[in-house]
Amino acid sequence: MNNPALQTILQHRSIRKYQDKDIPQEVLDRVLEAGTRASNTGNMQVYSVVVTRSAEMKEKLSPLHFNQPMIRQAPVVLTVAADVARFHHWCALNGAEKSYDNFLWFVCGCVDSMLFAQNMAVAAESEGLGLCFLGTTLYMAREIAAALEMPQGVVPLTTITLGYPAEDAPLTGRLPVKAVVHYEKYRKESDQDIRDLFHETEQSEFTRRLLKENDLPNLAQVFTKKRYTKQDNVAISRRLLSFLEENGFMAQ
Repeated sequence: MNNPALQTILQHRSIRKYQDKDIPQEVLDRVLEAGTRASNTGNMQVYSVVVTRSAEMKEKLSPLHFNQPMIRQAPVVLTVAADVARFHHWCALNGAEKSYDNFLWFVCGCVDSMLFAQNMAVAAESEGLGLCFLGTTLYMAREIAAALEMPQGVVPLTTITLGYPAEDAPLTGRLPVKAVVHYEKYRKESDQDIRDLFHETEQSEFTRRLLKENDLPNLAQVFTKKRYTKQDNVAISRRLLSFLEENGFMAQ
């Protein structure tokens, strides 16, 4: 394949172990600038990123990510947040109404933040860096916001650990492209279609290992009974909705 950008994307893998090697500021600057070139709502850029390099701040963040080792080990930790605070401040300076303190703009901030984050991810891998997206940010959004002194209108959404890889992680499996692509209108799948789409995933060595470790009959039950349970989902949702209300994103 003679397309370096596409090759970078197709070879993406999560890296959780990093060399004891700093990221030069000029490399990090290129990654951050690439993020800002992402598409966004109204060219308003309602997102921000907090760059963590210091060991002291990593120590504060680590327990908020359930002490995953890469928080302390990675030379750079990026916390990406939806951010309407900056835009509201600009509006106030220009006598414009505060209009983005509602759920719609939290969703816009989520979309823009993840486009920004993905641009940074592709740029980072193009620079020879490895990275891992952490899903724990949403679980502990209030606490992470407090640790990073984020003001009202700023909600952390995802965290990226970044560094030079110290492991050769395998590519993880994906559903076949036809599972997620629908032409002209949404295609309703039959029971057999669904079984076929998930067949390769269910038969992988990784899945067999998960089933043995969890003593469960199938992968779907690993998700619902172990990984992302209904009880946890509801509890985290309530915490997040409460934080959004405190944070000014639920105005009527």
